[in-house]
Amino acid sequence: MRKFPACVAVAGVAHAQTKNNRALHESAVVGTPARRRPAIAALAFLCAIFPLAALAQEQPSWEIWALHQFIPESPVGEIEFDTDGITARGTNGICIRYGAAVLTADSASVNRETGDAVADGHVRIEQGDQIWVGDHIRYNFKTHQMESEQFRTGKPPVFAAGRQLQGDITNQTYNARHALATSDDVSSPATYIRATRIRIVPNKHIEMWNAVVFVEKVPVFYLPYYRRNIGPHANNWTFTAGDRTSYGPFILNTYTWWLNDAVDGKLHLDYREKRGFGFGPDVNLHLGQWGNATLKYYYTHDHDQYAGTNGLPNFGSVPQDRQRVYLGWQATPATNLNLKALVNYQSDAYLEHDFFESDYLQNPQPNTFFEQNKYWDNWSLDALTTPELNNFFDQTERLPDVRLTGFRQQVLNTPVYYDSQSSAGYYKKYFANTNAPTPPAYSAARADTYHQLLLPWTFFNWLNITPRVGGRLTYYSAESGPGGTNSEAWRGVFNTGVGASFKASQLWPGVKSSFWDMDGLRHIIEPSASYIFVPDPSKAPAQLPQFDSALPSLGLLPVQFPDYNNIDSIDSENVVRLGLHNSLQTKRDGQVDNLVDWNLTIDWRLNPSGTPNNLDEPFSPQQTFSDLYSEFRFKPRSWVTLESQSRFDVNIGDINLAFDQITFMPSERWSWGVGYWYLRQGFDGFTQGNNYATTTAFYRLDDNWGLRATENFNIEDSRLQQQYYTIYRDMRSWTAALTFRVLDNSTGPTDYTFAFTFSLKASPSHHVGDDTVDPYHLVGE
Repeated sequence: MRKFPACVAVAGVAHAQTKNNRALHESAVVGTPARRRPAIAALAFLCAIFPLAALAQEQPSWEIWALHQFIPESPVGEIEFDTDGITARGTNGICIRYGAAVLTADSASVNRETGDAVADGHVRIEQGDQIWVGDHIRYNFKTHQMESEQFRTGKPPVFAAGRQLQGDITNQTYNARHALATSDDVSSPATYIRATRIRIVPNKHIEMWNAVVFVEKVPVFYLPYYRRNIGPHANNWTFTAGDRTSYGPFILNTYTWWLNDAVDGKLHLDYREKRGFGFGPDVNLHLGQWGNATLKYYYTHDHDQYAGTNGLPNFGSVPQDRQRVYLGWQATPATNLNLKALVNYQSDAYLEHDFFESDYLQNPQPNTFFEQNKYWDNWSLDALTTPELNNFFDQTERLPDVRLTGFRQQVLNTPVYYDSQSSAGYYKKYFANTNAPTPPAYSAARADTYHQLLLPWTFFNWLNITPRVGGRLTYYSAESGPGGTNSEAWRGVFNTGVGASFKASQLWPGVKSSFWDMDGLRHIIEPSASYIFVPDPSKAPAQLPQFDSALPSLGLLPVQFPDYNNIDSIDSENVVRLGLHNSLQTKRDGQVDNLVDWNLTIDWRLNPSGTPNNLDEPFSPQQTFSDLYSEFRFKPRSWVTLESQSRFDVNIGDINLAFDQITFMPSERWSWGVGYWYLRQGFDGFTQGNNYATTTAFYRLDDNWGLRATENFNIEDSRLQQQYYTIYRDMRSWTAALTFRVLDNSTGPTDYTFAFTFSLKASPSHHVGDDTVDPYHLVGE
């Protein structure tokens, strides 16, 4: 035998292992001294920390070396080669690398021609992102065939152990007897499955026969056959169980499945003791060029359909057979061509409120539409269809509405710019079909075209002045239907105006403050003024069908055309919109950050009429000044943010709207937010008053436990309107949350909910932080 010095040119990419990983894999070694485990683990690390120059070659190179050169306290190892240099043997710690496979062991031999290796003692094989651990393993580096009397293997979210392992290179599968599988990445898992036979297809799936589910070493369930996806889209099951006043005891189950890259989805099976069973599938289609589509269906035979309707508007009767259908689709089949479709069908107006509260609060009146958009550099063509599917909501049908938009563009080589917007369609106005008297529907055709010329100028290299002039012509056919009263009509609208703005800044690089976390200071100020004049249209809004009419808004609506798109509500206007934007910026962590950002806007009406016909505030009496709108953001530190939005009536000195919030996030360990929300009752004739405070606090006790509390307090009647208290538990591979909620809407009984949510960490039902703004999934909604 010829002896060669151990090789120190190590190749590969490190496969980082956590402490739990090491505990899992090393616990599989039986009958070997524990004092040698750290040395073998260190050797496995050293086998993979240096770049592999041989990867650029067509054939991988062999790298073989001993442990003692890098771990002085380890026994002195030797590597010997046969005289032909083909077979190598190592003792007292050896590492072998070929291509992407790395083997470490106490002792091993390898034939470099055939790739066959026999390893003993603390054997560890890294093959791609899969790890195999055993005490005696036969392995072929070229075919990846493997045999072992005892082994452990895995990667999140599934780990396995067993005996009599055999690898089949033909179909890339590994079979074993008397096996264990778990998603718990520790040496003594809390939950696991034992089976008489197991088949593993790396990165694809695992199959088990005669499987028994164990929880804390207690058998709880038997499965004659079990299969689980261990690829990037692992199937999983989550549930929320608890008790609620309007449900009684309940359990909500969701099974997430993945068929292939084109089809995946979820299956829901729920039971509520007072309401009955509910079920339905979600299917996601990934259609390549034709985009992505989602289909959802849910059905329940409700035993107490009026249990959750206290205090809600009257939208008609509620059937016992309740269901919803949702279809969403979006695609870009060609360059600059977008297609969208959204279908929302509900059996009644209260379905989402009762069973999908999160969806209900985001959009209490979901609509249905089909939209096509084709755009070029200066033009865009849109077609929108909105059929009526739910007759218990007000809706305007568009069958269809086709719009051609001309973006702002230069007219030849002149300083003049042009923009336009033209549309045509057939429209039908429906009113909610409730138990109360319903206004009759009406319909008509409409064709509208708007064109505008602008002349932007810059004076003194800082003052921007843009005069504009435009005109609109609209045709309405005679109204039909039981509510039709207006005859055929033409309407003309003229508008003109001028906008002025500039931007100035001052930099103080020497301003520094550790208290305010400042490194330099820059002030930016942007005043603006825009004058808009619209004389009386040739037809007043009352003489026209109202398909696109003004709706109540808490924000200031645009007054410039074509941004103002309530086509049928256009009336006279003579107003100056004044704006002032201030920013104070500094550097934090090398990035520009806003210390203060404040935007103020107000409209000055030059000939107020006292009647509610404003374009900006359509339902407020027309006074000399509109409300003063303020948006303020103050960030004194990178982890503290104060935000404020307000609406102040300067004519009578009242606050119509106030929303203030301060958030502290000094670390991942804790956070706290306090907010205040106020709306003055009926300031625009529609708005319902609100006056309440809210607070949300989160505290992480340690790596496994966390607490969150949310409270909404109604100041008007000193009532805790909504309370959430949640305890989080990280169980290594699973996450759990225990939530108690109290909902007191002052009408009907107080709703108490106690719920337990359980999901796989590798495939969570919701992502980190979701419950900060959307806590309803914690109670199954």
